[in-house]
Amino acid sequence: MKILHTADIHLREYEDDRWETLRKLIELGKEENIKIFAISGDLFDKGVDAENLRPKIREIFSNNGFKIVLIPGNHDYDSYKLGMYFGEDAIILNDLHSPFDEHEDVRIWGIPFESIEGERILIKLRSLASKLIPDKKNILLYHGELLDAFFSRTDFGDEGEERYMPVKLSYFKDLRIDYVLAGHFHSNFNVWRLENGEYFVYPGSPISITKRETGQRKVNIFEVGEPPKEYLLDTPHFEEVVIEFDALKDKKPKEVVEKMVSNLHPKASLILTVKGFINSEAVGMNETKLREELYEIVENKCEPSDFRYEVADIRTILEDDLFKGFIEKLERTDYEEEKKKQMRAIAIKAMIEARL
Repeated sequence: MKILHTADIHLREYEDDRWETLRKLIELGKEENIKIFAISGDLFDKGVDAENLRPKIREIFSNNGFKIVLIPGNHDYDSYKLGMYFGEDAIILNDLHSPFDEHEDVRIWGIPFESIEGERILIKLRSLASKLIPDKKNILLYHGELLDAFFSRTDFGDEGEERYMPVKLSYFKDLRIDYVLAGHFHSNFNVWRLENGEYFVYPGSPISITKRETGQRKVNIFEVGEPPKEYLLDTPHFEEVVIEFDALKDKKPKEVVEKMVSNLHPKASLILTVKGFINSEAVGMNETKLREELYEIVENKCEPSDFRYEVADIRTILEDDLFKGFIEKLERTDYEEEKKKQMRAIAIKAMIEARL
């Protein structure tokens, strides 16, 4: 039995990039012959978005050949009032003690988001202990923070400093939960093993919600009984790239940037930092002209605010006899190339500071 697991789509408008991402995930579910599409919170960005989009959600959440099981997250916890209809395939888990139990292989529980933490969460989870009988694989949908994870606040998108129903891996000890399918961490696909060999999984957002979610996005598609498995998506995302020029090596910086752009994913938006040093004589243009021509190469992929230009022309330093002597001696050493690069950078910085 195959399950597709995602979270944090944050729908806002019909037929925008986020909507198209959801549509693509449903098509992917059909191609992969899944039985369950699990959405672990924040399908919608706000309650008003859920209300506006519900007529269209009903259409794509019907006649798919699999069930779409979801829980409220911190952004859309007020979107699923009792009895609201989201489509014939949609199962809303609003009650921790009322699982989805239609398949012979699995029983799916959901812990809806609440503004609680610590002992109150632990008590809720422990209240399941007597119900988690091992006749089926028990799966829990959860939306919140895993305190055992190394994270920064940027992993959550734009959530501020508030804590969101935080848990520890130890909270699931002896609960006979085979998979915790989680949401709320936007940044990356991550898997942790629970004490008895079970899995705790964050899939990351399937589309970049903010510029902090960089890299090609993923979902979790797995066979029940097997480990979680990341699946790369062709959805809009941000790609952060840093290019550092070496004035002694990079005589054609435009070609370096052109090659980088040609290798970008078609759905990637670029966050580019260009830094380092050039020799304007060797390059054939000054700093200002180079900046203009580099941005022309990337402008279809990169917003002006996402193009950071930190290049310095060091032609006069390269012509300095003292610096030339240092470079000649350095090249005769048997240092690794990376070590030579570091020493050249130190020498250039020292020469720049000496001239201030």
